[in-house]
Order: sequence, then C-alpha cells, then structure tokens
Amino acid sequence: MAYKITDECISCGACAAECPVEAISEGSDKYAIDPDTCIDCGNCADVCPVGAPVEG
Repeated sequence: MAYKITDECISCGACAAECPVEAISEGSDKYAIDPDTCIDCGNCADVCPVGAPVEG
C-alpha cells in the first residue's frame, strides 16, 4: 500500500530527496505522494523529521 503525507508535513523536502522513484512532489501546502508511482519502500518515513509520511 502506498504511503501518504499527513498534515504534519512541514515542507522541508527531505522525503522527496530520498524517494528512489520520484513519487513525491511539492504541493501547495504540503508535499504529496503519487500512489501510482510509490513503491512502498518507506524511505520517506525514515527521513521525515516530523513523521508525516504514513502507510495509507
């Protein structure tokens, strides 16, 4: 199941830099994960300082 980014996101960009398939992009108020591209690796959750990416 693909990850999603919660409202806890502080738009630091750490998650996007770690995504091996470039599924994460900057949105208007927080980053977003394309569920069709996400490979459920968890790299984004591992580097997020506020725990915003969650399995969803």
